[in-house]
Amino acid sequence: MNEIVADIFTATHTPYQVVLARLSGAILLGALIGIERERRQRPAGLRTHILVSLASAVFAIMAIESVHMASLSGPDVRIDPIRVLEAVTAGVAFLAAGMIVFSKGEVRGLTTGAGMWLAGAVGLAIGFGLWWIAAFGAFASLVVLFVLGRLEVALDWKSPDEFAGTAEGQPQDSGVPANDDRDRR
Repeated sequence: MNEIVADIFTATHTPYQVVLARLSGAILLGALIGIERERRQRPAGLRTHILVSLASAVFAIMAIESVHMASLSGPDVRIDPIRVLEAVTAGVAFLAAGMIVFSKGEVRGLTTGAGMWLAGAVGLAIGFGLWWIAAFGAFASLVVLFVLGRLEVALDWKSPDEFAGTAEGQPQDSGVPANDDRDRR
């Protein structure tokens, strides 16, 4: 039993407070990216974007910690944290691709998929301690999602119904958020 307790509380290279701050930051910035998708009742909303960002941060922190683990050191062991970037990017791209649908001659879900991909990048940035990159990426996404969408309507590039997601084939905004991602299909 003592071995289990010792294993659970083994010191990490990154202080626990920093790990907690990074994971909390990933949750917050993932929420900022996902909130617009949630408000417009898209299939991948608030929780999905939070989970993508949080998981990405966890993988980044694990990559940092793995470099410093004594059990993974030695002449025959090669650890490359950059592979974590590749793996997370590919994994999130797979999830994002699932959001993209071609129906009735139109492509739907590109913005949601791109938002998920960005949430993964923001989570990775925070996980690696690159707070300013993550914060600017999340802020830029808010400008793109909230401001540019309205600008498209103002310039008559999109109808208000297309922007609001009430065009044919889009879910109607009931004003009540869906309780579960499955409720939106």
